[in-house]
Amino acid sequence: MAETAKAKTRGSGTQKVYEALRREILAMDLMPGSPLDEVRLSERFGMSRTPVREALLKLSGDALVTTLPNRNTIVSAINFADMPSYFEALTLMYRITTRGAASRAPHEQTMMANIRNRQSEFVAAVEAQDAFAMIEANREFHVAIANLAGNSYYTGFFSRLLDEGRRILRLYYSTFDDRLPRQYVDEHEEMIATIENGDTEKADRLAIAHADQIVRQIQEYLARETEQARALSLD
Repeated sequence: MAETAKAKTRGSGTQKVYEALRREILAMDLMPGSPLDEVRLSERFGMSRTPVREALLKLSGDALVTTLPNRNTIVSAINFADMPSYFEALTLMYRITTRGAASRAPHEQTMMANIRNRQSEFVAAVEAQDAFAMIEANREFHVAIANLAGNSYYTGFFSRLLDEGRRILRLYYSTFDDRLPRQYVDEHEEMIATIENGDTEKADRLAIAHADQIVRQIQEYLARETEQARALSLD
């Protein structure tokens, strides 16, 4: 019994550390390359190094932290060089899942209700200007659409892409100072209406437009950051 209780306590400690660090990494409070020292984290959270180490392993599985050859752990870098390939895959999954959902919506009212609930969460996060909640709700909204589309392989792949892009989405929201325009809420609403109507062609067009504006905004942000860095290096 004592061993079971000890394992349960350690498990809750691991989850606490994992959730706190994950939130800080996704919010970019812990920037890429930031060191994650087990001893300092143990002191911060007031627990042994074991749950801290297990939390770092979970974060590694999410590709949010990297263990270096010298066994030090850092917040994973964002691989901007791979962005074109990432955006291509993301756009494709937006299209496949949204179109697939439209083909099945008339027969899946329970799943449609779940999509609407996820949208309500997204709207609340936008109104609260809570970037972390927006990222979470946006992910769940699109995963709910993928679930309706009915292909578990697509859902799994799309989920991984959305998870991988959380920090990119954080940068995207920062271009609006976390005051996301109503346009982006309305785009979700139009997607829901189109899916409910079973209009696969329009669903495909909306998915393309939705992905394109996100990609364009992020690319413009990265171009500005690159230009600013170049200007500073010349000063």
